[in-house]
Amino acid sequence: MVRIIIDKVQAWGHINVRAGHRRTIEVTKDDYLTPRGDCIVGIKADRGLVDINPELKDIIRRDNAVVIVVFIVDEYLDLVIGMGSSKLTLGSRSKMIIRRSAYTDDSTLMIKANKAAIDLDRKLIDRLKRGAPLTMYIVGVDLEQVGATKGNGT
Repeated sequence: MVRIIIDKVQAWGHINVRAGHRRTIEVTKDDYLTPRGDCIVGIKADRGLVDINPELKDIIRRDNAVVIVVFIVDEYLDLVIGMGSSKLTLGSRSKMIIRRSAYTDDSTLMIKANKAAIDLDRKLIDRLKRGAPLTMYIVGVDLEQVGATKGNGT
């Protein structure tokens, strides 16, 4: 049986959302955004990584976990798929960063993501530039549970 845990984070767009970064996507609790923050797609997040569901964190900290983030703005939706890692601390109080690379620090939510900010749906980004609310669902899929059922007759 596969274990899936989902958590929800609310944030807001901002006039300075550029979403031009080629390696990362960031959502922050900060209440401002300068034009230099080209990876940031959401500000004023209601939580940082340290605040997400402990069961979800447990999944994300597994090397074989799949992590999916669904971004929803008005009627637009985009999703990013990446991997968890035992190297993730998920300790940031203010940021969540999705990375295409395997780099980890306390703000890293997932690694080896299939998208960066520049790859997100531009209609969704256009709405964020107008200050629209952003809903972000973080989905952790524990693939160890799949491996545990193999060979036991189930």
